[in-house]
Amino acid sequence: MTKKTIFLVGFMGSGKSTWGRKLANATGRPFLDLDNEIVQNIGMSIPEYFAQFGEERFRIKEREILHKLQTNTGIISTGGGTPCYFDNMQWLLENGTVIYLRHSPKSLWSRLSKSDVQKRPALKGLTDEALLAFIKAKLEEREPYYLRAHRVVDQLHTTLEELIDLTNNLCE
Repeated sequence: MTKKTIFLVGFMGSGKSTWGRKLANATGRPFLDLDNEIVQNIGMSIPEYFAQFGEERFRIKEREILHKLQTNTGIISTGGGTPCYFDNMQWLLENGTVIYLRHSPKSLWSRLSKSDVQKRPALKGLTDEALLAFIKAKLEEREPYYLRAHRVVDQLHTTLEELIDLTNNLCE
């Protein structure tokens, strides 16, 4: 049996890209970051694209690039909103194994508070309680999509070894 592509989904700041790289290195599989693919395709940063063209055009471009991905044996990290638009989550479920890296709002707040929010268009200008309130509201909106994943992983309490075992068990 051939290995399936693993799609990592979850809220922004949940570690999809970081864990995706680690998982790919540990399993000898190729890694692809959907956001990086989009940046290469559009020739500008995602915040620049958002500012110039808006979220709706970004989501259309994101879907177009997602559907062009070569899905064979790699690890692919998606954008935080990718599963929540159009038929993207159904497409992910049909074209690989989807793992949701789950975090609590407080955990995401802690992680995102330490990041450069200027690189995340949705968070621009948000700090402290406003950031936490945004995360809670957005996660409540998005989690029904994320929970459709084949597997839900408590990212804070899962080791790389456990994620490797899960990947191997799901995809072989």
